[in-house]
Amino acid sequence: MILFSPAKINIGLQIIERRKDGFHNLQSIMFPVGLSDILEIRRSRVKGEAFRFSQSGIKFLTPGETNLCVSAWEHFSREATLPPVEMHLHKQIPVGAGLGGGSSNATTTLIGLNLLAGSPLAEGKLLEMSAQLGSDCPFFLHSKPMMMEGRGEILNPVSLPLDQCYLVLLFPGIHVSTADAYDGVKPVAPEVELGELIAKPMDQWKGSVMNDFERSVFEKYPELDRLKQDLYESGALYASLSGSGSSLYGFFTRMPELPEKLERHVIWKGRTIPPAGTI
Repeated sequence: MILFSPAKINIGLQIIERRKDGFHNLQSIMFPVGLSDILEIRRSRVKGEAFRFSQSGIKFLTPGETNLCVSAWEHFSREATLPPVEMHLHKQIPVGAGLGGGSSNATTTLIGLNLLAGSPLAEGKLLEMSAQLGSDCPFFLHSKPMMMEGRGEILNPVSLPLDQCYLVLLFPGIHVSTADAYDGVKPVAPEVELGELIAKPMDQWKGSVMNDFERSVFEKYPELDRLKQDLYESGALYASLSGSGSSLYGFFTRMPELPEKLERHVIWKGRTIPPAGTI
């Protein structure tokens, strides 16, 4: 089977408080976009081999690192019986971009393995396993916008009037470490909760629906702030950093003609429709 492992963007990101376990309580709308990695999972054709993994596309692992697809297979194989598995990941989502590519890969692997094994695990168990793999992972069990709270495990559907919008997604080739991004922020309870802010028309989001990482990340990488302003100058109704960056995005009422300084950073653009799933 072939599965599409989607990227996400964050619409608003409020860092509310640091938890005793070292994580942070957050509030953010996570929105799946059309940019995807491609994951193929099938029964292995090699006798005596329980698992084989390969990858192509964007290179991202350093020596000694384990791909999250492999970690997901290890978690799943401890919970259910699997046939020998071959898995290939074609990586298209940039790394260190705030787009959740690794988390998406992990959860998409769980979904695919469950299908391959005849669906022995219920959704609740998949949710539990995905949370063990990463804070963003539970979101990717869904293919629709969700309000995320806690460290990422509290998810509730949210309605957004974006079906007539066009999205432009930029990646300027800068890797932003999530740990470094968190070091530069001071958690604070918001005066107005995100759900109330996004209930307003999108043309009122600018200056109120904020990503709390922007201040510290833009201070270190001022070129990202300039790209955000360029999106607004190109007609975006709303523009923002996604996650801890370095990707940025803008919502437009129609597909814009972008200046070359933006166009060279575009990694995806199109209608804001739910991404494809499994074929």
